[in-house]
Amino acid sequence: MFPKSTYVNRRNILKQTLKSGIILFPGNGESSMNYADNWYPFKQDSSFLYYTGIDHIPDLYFLINIDTGEEILFGNNATPEEKVWIGSAEKLESFAEKSGFSTVKPLDQVASYLKAQLAKGQQVHYLPPYRSAQKIAISELLDIPLREVEANKSVALIQAIVAQRERKSAKELVQLEEAVNITRKMHEYAIINTKTGMTEMQMAGTLNGIAVSGGGGLAFPIILTKDGQYLHNHATTAVLNEGDLVLCDCGAYNTMGYGGDMTRTFPAGKTFSSLQKDVYNIVLNAHESAIAALKPGTRFKDIHLLASKKLVEGLTDLGLMKGDADEAVAAGAHTLFFQCGLGHMMGLDIHDMENLGEQYVGYTPELKKSTEFGLKSLRLGKELQEDFVLTVEPGLYFNPFLIDERRAQKKYMDFVNYDEVEKFKSFGGIRVEEDFVITKDGSKLLGEPLAKTPEAIEKLRNN
Repeated sequence: MFPKSTYVNRRNILKQTLKSGIILFPGNGESSMNYADNWYPFKQDSSFLYYTGIDHIPDLYFLINIDTGEEILFGNNATPEEKVWIGSAEKLESFAEKSGFSTVKPLDQVASYLKAQLAKGQQVHYLPPYRSAQKIAISELLDIPLREVEANKSVALIQAIVAQRERKSAKELVQLEEAVNITRKMHEYAIINTKTGMTEMQMAGTLNGIAVSGGGGLAFPIILTKDGQYLHNHATTAVLNEGDLVLCDCGAYNTMGYGGDMTRTFPAGKTFSSLQKDVYNIVLNAHESAIAALKPGTRFKDIHLLASKKLVEGLTDLGLMKGDADEAVAAGAHTLFFQCGLGHMMGLDIHDMENLGEQYVGYTPELKKSTEFGLKSLRLGKELQEDFVLTVEPGLYFNPFLIDERRAQKKYMDFVNYDEVEKFKSFGGIRVEEDFVITKDGSKLLGEPLAKTPEAIEKLRNN
C-alpha cells in the first residue's frame, strides 16, 4: 500500500468534487473457473483499490457518506474454519487503519445501512458494474430493477474519478515503471529464447511465469502468435516455423496492481526476410513519428491520424497503396491494414478505466467517439495532459478475410492496389508498442529501452 495520506487525500478530493450523497464501491469477489471453489486469479476492482489500497481480499464494500463524513468498510474477517485453508489472515481493521479510516462492519449490514440512508432521501453514487454478480448485488442493495442498473450509474462519479485517475502521481509513476520493466523482461526473454519448432503456448507459458515471479501476474492473456494479422490472437498449439513472424503482446501487473503493456514482433528464425524488414520499418517509422508528436495539448486522435498517414506513405512506397496519403486516410483506406487505435491510457487497468466508459475516459463532451470502422477502436482521442500514461502501438495487419471482403465490396479502389495486396495475404502482422508518460514538454519512455529496430532485434536473436 501507499502511505495512509495517499488514500485519505484521494478520498477527500473525491468528496469535495461530488459534495453530497453516498459513494458505493463494491470490491470484486472470487470468480469460479469450472466449479465454485476453483477460482481464477483474483483481481481487485481498480477504483476500490485506488481509494482504499486494499487488495487480495474478496467480497468487500467500501462506502463514503459525504453528508455524515462516514467511511465504512463492510466485510468479514476470516473464520477459524477458513483459516484452515488460507492460514493466518490480517484483520480488516488493520487494513482500514493503513488506509486512514476506522469503521469496519460485517458484510451483512451493508444492505440495512443503505436502506436506512435511501429512506432519508440520500443519493447513492455507483460506477457501471462490469461483472454480473456486481450488477445483481447493486440491483438488490438499491432496489433497482436489474435492467435499469446500468442506466442509473452516476455520471458525476465517473467524471470525478476519471479526472483523478487519468493523471498519474509521482508515486504511481514509480509503480508503473516497475510494471513496465517486468513486462520488458518478458519480451526480452521471448526475443532471445523463441526457437523454431516450439509452439506458441510453450513460450507464452514461460512468459506467464516471468509475470507471476515479478510479484503480480499477467495484466491480460498473452498474445503470442504467428498469425499477427488478427489483433488479439492468443497463443495456441501452433508450431513456429522458419519464415514466420512472431507477434508478442504481453504485460505484467506489479505487486501494487499497476500494469505494463508492450509489443514486439520478431522472426521465428534468426533474421527477418528483406520484405519483412521493409514492412517492419514502415510500422517503426509510424511509431517514431507518433512518439515525436506526444505533448500536452495535442489531441491523441490527431496523432493516430498522423501515424495512419505514415503507414499509408510506407505502403505506397511498397506498391500496395496509391494516391494522396491524406485523402486515403480521410477515406478510411488505411483501415484495410490498420484496423485498431494507436493506443490507450494505462494505469491500474491496462485499458485504464475502460469499465467507466470510453467516451468519459478517452473523449470529451465536445469530442465524441467515432462509430467508423477503425476510428471506433481508438480508445483515446482527447487532448493529452501532463502525467497521462499511455501506449503507442501502430501496426500493419494483412487480414485475408478483410482483404477479400473489401475487394468484393470494391472499397478503397482509388487508394489500394489489390493485385499487389493479394501477395500479402499470408504475410501476418507487425506491431510495435511502448509505454509513455506525458511530460511538460513532450513524453518520456517508461521502463528501460528494449530492442525495436530490425537490426537490434536480430542481434538479440543471434546472441
